[in-house]
Amino acid sequence: MNYISDPQAIETRSMEIIAAHLAGLKLTDQAVKVYSRIIHAAGDPDYAKIISIHPDAIAAGMQALKQGQSIYCDVEMVRTGINKRRLAEFGGEAHCLIADPGIAEQAKQAGITRSMAAMRAFAGKLDGAVLAIGNAPTALFEVIKIMQESQLRPALIVGVPVGFVGAAESKEYLVRNSPVPYITVHGNKGGSPIAASAINAMLYML
Repeated sequence: MNYISDPQAIETRSMEIIAAHLAGLKLTDQAVKVYSRIIHAAGDPDYAKIISIHPDAIAAGMQALKQGQSIYCDVEMVRTGINKRRLAEFGGEAHCLIADPGIAEQAKQAGITRSMAAMRAFAGKLDGAVLAIGNAPTALFEVIKIMQESQLRPALIVGVPVGFVGAAESKEYLVRNSPVPYITVHGNKGGSPIAASAINAMLYML
């Protein structure tokens, strides 16, 4: 059986296939790259219909990353998927506290999820930073609450939690209420690879 084995050729052909699904959407060149990375990570061209990008999101995210701002993640899978070597070229780091024993204890005492406790722990560092939430709807709700109750303003929120309980609702809440630019997907779809792919798309454009 004949198949493509060269990594670059595989990616090039993948992007050619994806391009056909983006035709007619009237996207900017930068948006095409973000859409393409997300669809590539998901292996699902139907994402073209559900991705939502705030008009200022890509520029704000790229500016923050270029300035060496940190990325704060809800789960380790998001942090793992981010190209940290590329991020480090600009002085940035990716952080996640979900496995921290102190966070687990705080969550238990407060009766909340660990991802919520982690966002609360990050709160003082979020101003100007980038958030990447790919798993926990509660983390996204918590970040929006933090912004509503304070003057903290991240540069960008990539909010794409996945699942059937609260995921779709948290993303719709983000679109309706976020005071800062966002990248999200509507409905139950999403996940850590989607969050990481959106971040990586911006890193690769720098």
